[in-house]
Amino acid sequence: MALMAEVVQIGIFGDYNPASPTLPAIEKSIQHAATALNISAEAKWVPTDSLIGPDLENKLEAFDGLWAAPASPYKSFDGMLRGIEFARRRDWPFVGT
Repeated sequence: MALMAEVVQIGIFGDYNPASPTLPAIEKSIQHAATALNISAEAKWVPTDSLIGPDLENKLEAFDGLWAAPASPYKSFDGMLRGIEFARRRDWPFVGT
């Protein structure tokens, strides 16, 4: 059986805007779930325009799970699609909202 990481790392790809009512709630929901499961979790925002470069795989492999945030238009729609494609092709734990 695989051991769980001490801290579950969640990558949220999207373009964070603190004025959006839904985006800050993503981090709160991750913390709520972590508390309910009695684990530690950290969320990190990954801007969509950073998902275009050749280091996409290295960047996203650092996370235990991925979350595609709402709130289009994105800075890079192609970046968002590449992030989703990465999760789907690798069967990575993934949530899209």
